[in-house]
Order: sequence, then C-alpha cells, then structure tokens
Amino acid sequence: MKRILIDTDVILDFFFDRKPFSDNAAKVLSLCESREIKGFITSVIISNVYYLLRQTSTHEKVIEKLMQLVTITEVLTTDKGVIIKALNSSFKDFEDALQNYSAELNGQIDVIVSRNIKDFSNSSLGIMTPENYLKTLSVSR
Repeated sequence: MKRILIDTDVILDFFFDRKPFSDNAAKVLSLCESREIKGFITSVIISNVYYLLRQTSTHEKVIEKLMQLVTITEVLTTDKGVIIKALNSSFKDFEDALQNYSAELNGQIDVIVSRNIKDFSNSSLGIMTPENYLKTLSVSR
C-alpha cells in the first residue's frame, strides 16, 4: 500500500472545489477512503484548513468536514525534534518544513503529494503533484 503525506493545498483544492485541481484532489482522497492508499496529514494541516474553511463557513460545518478528513487519513506526529529540525532547515516555508520532517520521522511515507513541488525541493522524500501521483498508480495497476 502506498503511504503519502497529503499537503494542505491538495486538501484545500478539494474543500474549496478549486478547479481544475479539485478533481485530482478528490481522487486522492477517494483512494484514502477506499483504503487503496494510506493518506497522512499533520496537526498543522488540520489547524490551517480549519482557519481557512472557517472564513466561509460555520464552526460546526468545518468540524464536520475535518472529522470526515481524519476518518480517512492518519495524523503524523509533530514533536519537539521535528520542530527543531524545521527551525534549523533551509526550507523557505516553515509549515512545509514541519510537514516534511513529520513525514521523515514517520519513516514509512513514500511520497509527499503537493501542487507546490518546489517548496519541498530540500526534502529527502519523493514529491509529486496529485496528477502525477495518480498517473503512477494507474501504471502500476
């Protein structure tokens, strides 16, 4: 089973139905729901998604969406070691550094799925767009 970290932008593409990206985001999340792949997120992603969804919806509706998300994904650990690595890293975006090092700490993540590939150029993990990730799955089937 493939194990992926799903970046914030992919989740927001789905929840905000940002075309043309939302279709691939929906496919990735659907694969998580059907357990064909194992999707991971971080608490930072949950917090950021909550904040952004809350701008356009009620607390109750946002909580309902986040509950659905955590039902089909696993949440990676972000501990002090991850934070120190992120603070000392050459990542330009601190949030991306936190996500990256949380995935690295897990030790079993195959790839980070993000539309912002360049933001993860310092990662030791594989980085793919949702579109390219889905293409690799269809080739391996």
